[in-house]
Parts: sequence; structure tokens; C-alpha cells
Amino acid sequence: MIPLKPFFVSLAIVLAPTAALADVKVSFVTPDRYSDRDFRNSASRDATLDEFRRYFARLGERYLKPGQSVSIEVLNIDLAGDYEPWRTRFHDVRIMRDVTPPRFKLRYALRQGGRVVLQAEESVSDMNYLMNPSARMSSERYAYEKDMLRDWFRARFVEMRPPRG
Repeated sequence: MIPLKPFFVSLAIVLAPTAALADVKVSFVTPDRYSDRDFRNSASRDATLDEFRRYFARLGERYLKPGQSVSIEVLNIDLAGDYEPWRTRFHDVRIMRDVTPPRFKLRYALRQGGRVVLQAEESVSDMNYLMNPSARMSSERYAYEKDMLRDWFRARFVEMRPPRG
């Protein structure tokens, strides 16, 4: 049997460097002016922004190489779907349609070894979000947005594909 104290100390030493590898800084620029109506209420806005801040950090932990860091400014968010207030029984439910894809406007910089290797501002959207079976079957909050952001993150910072257009 392994003594617990030395085991946990060894585990902490092994895991500590991996946590330090991922460096993602996210800032939300004037979120009370974002397109989506969920950002007009400070309570729901703060919870949603915190959810995306944590998600970007997880993406960094998973995909960034040692010595890389990313700073992301979120300039606008329009979540997938929209409310249809005329639906009296479902006025507070997001209705997903082809014309209401998730949209993020981002400004970002990837640094490696302290110097900027990629920098851009772009709008990220997934017009085919309703065809994504993993997001559709997911019970996770913001599954469509998170799948879109994961694909974008991998394309920019792992595959180093430049923004389109």
C-alpha cells in the first residue's frame, strides 16, 4: 500500500507543471451591450460569462503547447436560438432555428515565447449548428456555442489555420 501523504505530494508535483502550461486570458468588452438579450440582466450575464471564461481556460489546458498563451477579448455574443415572446407557454424558452446560429465576435493574440505569432479580430459563427448531433444530444449548457468555439480554437491555435475572408 502506498502511503497517502507522499503519494499526494508526488501527484501535485507531476500535475503542477501542466496547469501552468495553459495560459488563457479572457476579457469581455462591454457585455451589457452584447446582441443577445440574456446579457441585459446582470445576474444571468455574469453566470454566462463565467461559464465561457472557464470553457476557454479548459480549451487552453487541452490544446495549447508549453510556452504558448492566448489573450481573447470577447466583443459580442449572440447565443444560439432566440426567444419568441408571442409563444405564451414558451416565452422564456430559446427556440432554435436555422436563422439563429451562435455568433461570437473575438479579438485575440497567440503568444509563444513572449512574442505574438498570431493576432486577429474575427466573427465566429456556425450556420449549420442544428446539424451537430453531439451538441443536439448534449445536456450541457451552451453546447452549440461550446462546440463551435472548440472547433475555432483548434483551427486557430492548434492547426494554425488563418481566419477566412
